[in-house]
Formats: sequence, C-alpha cells, structure tokens
Amino acid sequence: MVAVGSAAVLIRLAEAPALAVAFWRCALGAALLLPFALARRERFPRGRELRVGVASGVALGAHFGLWISSLDYTSVAASVVLVSTQPVFVAVLAYLLFGERTSALSLAGILLAIAGTVLIAADRSAGQAAPLGNALALAGALAVAFYVLIGRSSRTGGLGVLPYSVVVYSSAALVLLAAGLAWGVRMWGFPPETWLWLWAITLGPQLMGHTVFNWALRYVEASVVSGSILAEPVIAALLAWAVLAERPGWPTLAGGAVVLLGLALLLRGHRRGAAGP
Repeated sequence: MVAVGSAAVLIRLAEAPALAVAFWRCALGAALLLPFALARRERFPRGRELRVGVASGVALGAHFGLWISSLDYTSVAASVVLVSTQPVFVAVLAYLLFGERTSALSLAGILLAIAGTVLIAADRSAGQAAPLGNALALAGALAVAFYVLIGRSSRTGGLGVLPYSVVVYSSAALVLLAAGLAWGVRMWGFPPETWLWLWAITLGPQLMGHTVFNWALRYVEASVVSGSILAEPVIAALLAWAVLAERPGWPTLAGGAVVLLGLALLLRGHRRGAAGP
C-alpha cells in the first residue's frame, strides 16, 4: 500500500506527459517480469485466456491514462480519493451486467461515497481546472472497474501471476503508445532525472503495488486486499503534503473522509454478503 500510495507523488516528480508516464510504467513492468516468467517456465495464456488478458490490459491502459492525466489538473488528494471509488463502479456494473445483488449496507456505502465525491467536486482550491481533473479521476475509476470485471476469472485454470501480468501490462503499454503517438505526445527523449522517477514508478507502484496485489490474492482473502484500498488516499495525501507541500482544501478533506467511510461500508457489506447465512 505504501508503494501504491506513492504513485501520485512520483508521477508529479517525473514531470513527463501523462500518456508517456502511463506507457513506460506498463512497458517497463512487462519487460522486467517477462524473464522471470520464462525462467519459471510458467504457462502463458492462450485462446480465451489471452483475449481476456488483452481486454483487461486495454482497460488498465485506459485507467492509467485517465487517472495520471487527472494529476495535471487537480490535487493529489482529490485525484486519489476519486479514483479509489472503483469498488462503487464494480458493484454497480456487476449488478447491471451480471445481476449480482448488493446488500443494504453496501448500497448505503455507495450512496455515501457518491455524496463524498460531490463534496470534493466543490473544492476549487486546486484551481479552475479542478473539475476536469476530478472528472478524469472518476473516469479512471470506471476504467479500472472494467479491468477488474473483465479479468476476475482470468487466473482460473492455474494461470500464474507473472504471465498474466506480462500480457496485461504489454497490452496496456501498446494501447498507451498508440494513443500517445496519435495525439503527438512526447513519449521519449526525457532527461536522466525523469527516467529515474519513471523507474521508481515501475519498481514501486507497478511491481510492488499492482503485481503484488495480484500475487497476494492467492494467499489472502479478496476482501482484505480490496479493503486495503482505503489506505491509498491517506498515504498519497500525506506524501503530497510532505513532499510537494500540497495541502488539500477542507472540502477535499471532508469529502475524502466521507468517501472512505462509504467504501468501508461497501466492502463490509460485500464481505457479509459473500459469507452468506
């Protein structure tokens, strides 16, 4: 969680275009994991598993592109809190697409989290462009919700975390590279300091964050892993305050607290529902 929580601050320090940061984060992550997957002779996905992995990668690429772009317009605290609402989108989409029921407690959590996002949207301390940044962060949350729903069955049948991550990260990188080139974004030719931060983003949030989360699902209850998302906005906000001297406004602080409480209720309700009578 410390690694994931540091992502927003490291991205700000990199001072590179959002699509470039997102691309290199995924590309370098895939390149670092590939030799380990080959050395372990793990089975790579084929057929339907491969198609699901590629689709998951496209959704993950959209998530990174949207969320990292949001950091150009709004505060770290607001951006990370809003993108952390992805369990809300997962619950709503799971109901709409698969008919999965949501408990009363989870529904209350969803409504509370939505109320918190309204408070954050009212905070203009980050500048006039904050509404755009907040919207991009919410779009990033929606994209990662699709990533979760698409890929939730992709590791069945003995598919290991390394080949799964290589396929997903590679697919995300290709999508981001195509988008960056199509929009004329500078994707390389950065100074050494920027490359240092790009490597830090890859080794920290990408590998020690997302990849370890995927690995942990094999040994820890999914509710525990999902619940850990509540720590990310707190860590990110504290790091932004300490490193970037970025103090969030009161609406963001109040709205963030409401969102986190809503997410806690949502996850608790989901855990009770999963346990059954």
